[in-house]
Amino acid sequence: MNNSVPQLAPYAQVKQHLKGELARGRYPPGALMPSEAELVGQFGVSRMTVNRALRELQTEGLVDRVQGVGTFAAQLHRVASTLTIHDLHDEIAQRGHVHTPVVHIARKEKAPAALAERLGIEAGSSVFHTLIVHHENGVAIQCEDRYVNPSCAPDYLSVDFTQTTPTHYLLEVAPYWKAQYSIESALPSVDEARLLGIRRSEPCLVVVRRTERRDAAITIARLVHPGSRYLLEGSFAP
Repeated sequence: MNNSVPQLAPYAQVKQHLKGELARGRYPPGALMPSEAELVGQFGVSRMTVNRALRELQTEGLVDRVQGVGTFAAQLHRVASTLTIHDLHDEIAQRGHVHTPVVHIARKEKAPAALAERLGIEAGSSVFHTLIVHHENGVAIQCEDRYVNPSCAPDYLSVDFTQTTPTHYLLEVAPYWKAQYSIESALPSVDEARLLGIRRSEPCLVVVRRTERRDAAITIARLVHPGSRYLLEGSFAP
């Protein structure tokens, strides 16, 4: 009986190596990566094999390839786009509608123990807190309750969030490496129902999202959408 571990295909070995180097930060966003010729020599494989590995990394959003120039580590906000984290303002604008954000809270607070643990900071440390209700053509469609790690975005509270969204700003100043999220149908809190102008008994789509860079958590956001006003769509291709 043969208990040996099967070898990865040559292209997969090249891909796995480069993916590991990216995850370890060997190539920061925008950095030039080894050329196809260098990888051919390093791994003793064909150029076609290397090309397949790079092509798959590009499809996953991890690298950018520029014809005649080379392969570059992708900007992290572009990696994030593969996780379908989009700017609500852009979504509304694409529908030809008007986005109006109303800022209800923008302040520094002390983090309670449970929040501090999720952000990886000491209990009682300062966090930035914003509460914004987003309107589409005058109708409230999202209540965004967000906490931000100040070490990742020290100027967060100086931003005018009537002119840009937290998502857009954080993608610019604190691009992230990975994200976690949960989606559920739930009833709004009393305050959320009041801010959204809905009944307390109206079901909502609730998304809780946490993003991280390599060395720290960036933000945790609770996004509440009235079920009767919001449709979550996507597509999938095998």
